Amino acid sequence: MATEGKHKAELAAASLARQATTSLAGLLAARGVSRSELAKLMGVSPGRVSQMMSGDANLTVRSLASAAAALGASVEIRFFDPPPPPMPAPHGELGSGDATRCGSVTARL
Repeated sequence: MATEGKHKAELAAASLARQATTSLAGLLAARGVSRSELAKLMGVSPGRVSQMMSGDANLTVRSLASAAAALGASVEIRFFDPPPPPMPAPHGELGSGDATRCGSVTARL
């Protein structure tokens, strides 16, 4: 099952890279900073910033730290337990999707 673990790690890395680049893009937009301006602030080529912003799963912590430093921003990486999966509804009861549509929340212990 090593390949399954490797596949999960690759998916997680790709998701994390997308989150980071989406967050960085949002910060750039909020501050009115272009990618080429970010490149100048970082002391790298515009092509390097484009590579970073592509969401490549090989985005490094060093690259993120460099972008944050250039913008006077902070980067936070946290490890946490994912939320538990929703419990399936017993036969004949509303599932979580149905409960949401009719505006009620069902908790099962």
